[in-house]
Amino acid sequence: MTIDNRPLPEIFESFSEARKNGFLAMKKLKEEGKGVVGTFCTYTPYELFMAAGLIPVGLCSTSDETIAEAEKTLPSNLCPLIKASYGFAVADKCPYMYFSDLVVGETTCDGKKKMYEFLGRIKDVHVMQLPQTQQLPSARSAWLSEVHRLKEFLEKKFGRTITDDDLREAIKRRNQERASLKEFYELSALVPPAMTGQNQLSFLFGSQFKFNQAAKLEEIENTVKRLKEAYAKGENQVDKSLKRIVITGCPMGGVTEKVVKVIEESGGVVVAFENCTGAKQYDRQVPETGDPWTNLADFYLEIGCAVMSPNNNRFELLGRLCKQFSADGVIEMVLTACQPYSVESINIREFLREKGVPFMSLETDYSSSDLELLRNRARAFVETLS
Repeated sequence: MTIDNRPLPEIFESFSEARKNGFLAMKKLKEEGKGVVGTFCTYTPYELFMAAGLIPVGLCSTSDETIAEAEKTLPSNLCPLIKASYGFAVADKCPYMYFSDLVVGETTCDGKKKMYEFLGRIKDVHVMQLPQTQQLPSARSAWLSEVHRLKEFLEKKFGRTITDDDLREAIKRRNQERASLKEFYELSALVPPAMTGQNQLSFLFGSQFKFNQAAKLEEIENTVKRLKEAYAKGENQVDKSLKRIVITGCPMGGVTEKVVKVIEESGGVVVAFENCTGAKQYDRQVPETGDPWTNLADFYLEIGCAVMSPNNNRFELLGRLCKQFSADGVIEMVLTACQPYSVESINIREFLREKGVPFMSLETDYSSSDLELLRNRARAFVETLS
């Protein structure tokens, strides 16, 4: 993996390979008797699993490999993320799903809600009932109740007791990880950025599949240090003439990396991801003083996803990223049949127009059949930024 054909630190490569190599690490953890919880969404409170001594892992849902299998049960015009999530489970092709003692879902959309009913036939599934607004006190109360309900479920299933102190310690450790990953991706706020968008996304996505948190934190910090040192020497920098792009929209990773690839083949460089894989997950911290349960519930409810109405937090974060990363333009990635993001795209366009930031929305799925179309649209958009 290179930036301007210069080798990156070896440790950088370890994160891009983490999802694949993590299978063996997960197997070893299971053999040691560790409990594993599979998750799908950024709204799922990882700190609860950490407080219970469990290993949380994101489940396979970024490839079209098992969509045909899923369509034997699910409608073909459903979101590819939902179909892939179910397909990997029913086809038994996701080692992380296989090793999960429990799958925790959340009601972020109607398609997911119904898919979890089918998934529950083959796995133990707990579904968190997510409010669809952040504005009402009743929504906050309801979500706090869901966090407590998950706590009680975990305690009963795994025979653990989760104390306030356990949760406080987990919040502290997870905050340290968020801070380190934020420091990492903010290296792309430099002009020129210290890495390409493909490097950044591979690193952020891969960090989810390293399960020794202390070792992971050390690796992230070492990578940041070495990238800063290389940058100071004028090494491993991206061409400063490339147009700086912020990506927003649906979750990214796996095959959706094709969007980043075509942008960076077309005279652009992706400097920031507002998506779940990026700033949406790592930009903020859970408060470490006060009631840890309320702090945790409020933190997760404030995530700016298009399922929320209104969704002011997405706009606030996106506007801030555009300024911080000196964006020349914003490209939105919307997965086919994802109605919340597809509809909200209109408001995003108007919001960015008022700020004078060029915007384009790309709709795609998990296949490679639209690569040429994506490439042509990305090239045309970047050319308008010249």
